[in-house]
Amino acid sequence: MKKNFWEKLDKPFFCLAPMADVTDIAFRKMLAKYGKNPANKNQVVFWTEFVSADGLCHPKGRPHLLPTLKFSKIEKPIVAQVFGANPANMEKACRLISKLGFDGIDINMGCPDKSVIKQGAGSALIKNPKLAREIIQSAILGAGGLPVSVKTRAGFNKEEIDTWIPELLKEDIKALTIHARTKKEMSKVPAHWDYVKRVVELVKKSGKAIPVIGNGDVVDIADGQKKSIETGCAGVMVGRGVFGNPWFFSGRKIETVSITEKIKALVEHIKIFDKELLKTKIKNYAVMKKHFKAYINGFAGAKELREKLMATETPKESVHILSSFLKTIK
Repeated sequence: MKKNFWEKLDKPFFCLAPMADVTDIAFRKMLAKYGKNPANKNQVVFWTEFVSADGLCHPKGRPHLLPTLKFSKIEKPIVAQVFGANPANMEKACRLISKLGFDGIDINMGCPDKSVIKQGAGSALIKNPKLAREIIQSAILGAGGLPVSVKTRAGFNKEEIDTWIPELLKEDIKALTIHARTKKEMSKVPAHWDYVKRVVELVKKSGKAIPVIGNGDVVDIADGQKKSIETGCAGVMVGRGVFGNPWFFSGRKIETVSITEKIKALVEHIKIFDKELLKTKIKNYAVMKKHFKAYINGFAGAKELREKLMATETPKESVHILSSFLKTIK
C-alpha cells in the first residue's frame, strides 16, 4: 500500500494550481528552484497540467499526452491531474499514471472550459453527483494505492456547497480543493473565501480528516497564511499569483526582485522550455510567449522589450534580445 503523503504535510501547505499551457515542466522547474529551496520552510505540492483520461486510453492520444506528465525530482511531491466522464477510462488512465512515480492523483471536477463540459467532465460533474462518485471509485481502483483527491468549485450556475460537497465526502478521497467561485463566475468576481470555511466545516461534520485546500485570488504567502487561519483550511492553492514569479513559494515579495533578476530568470525559463518541451516537440514556441508579459512589466522600456520578444520565432532570438537588454541596464 502506497503512503498517503497528504497526512505528513505541515499546515498550512501551499499548492501550485494546474493551469493548461502554463504550469508545464519548464515553469514547474523554475518554481521549484526559486521557491522550494532548503531555506524555505513553506511546504509546496505541485500539480501537473490536466490530462484527458479518454486521451490516455486512446492508442493515438497516449503518445501525445504522456509527455505532459513528465516531471523532475525537484518538483516532488507532485500530483497528476486527470479529467474525464467515463469511469472505465478513468480507471485505466489512473492505472497508467500510478506507474509514473507521482505522489497522488487528482480528479478535475471544476474546469469551466466549454469543450470539457461538453464531454460531461470538469465542472459538469457538479450537475451529476452520481457519475462523479463513480469516477472517484474508478480512479481509486486504478490508482493502486496512490491517494486520490478532487479539485472542484462551489457550484455550477449557483453556489451549491451543501448539496455537492457531501456527495464527494461519501467517497474515499484523501484531499479536497475548493475553488471559491462557481463555474458561472469563472474568475470574473473576487473569490468567496467564506465558501472555503463552509467546506472545512462540512468535512469536520462528516468526521473525516480530509485536508481542504482553498483556491482563489491568493496574492502572496502571507495572504495565503492569513486565509488559512481565517477559514481553517489545511492548504492554499495558487494560480495566477505565480505568473512571472518563480520566487512566489519562497515568500519573497515580487517588488524586491530586480529587473536584472527577472530577465535572467526569463532567459533561464526559455532555455528550460526549449530543452524540455520545444526540442522534444511536446509544445510549440507560442506557449512560451504567454510568459513574456508576466515577466517583463513595470519598468522603463518594458513595453518595447515585450513587443520585440513577441515578434520572435525561436528561443535563440528571444534569449539574444534579453541578453542585449541586460547589457544596457548594468
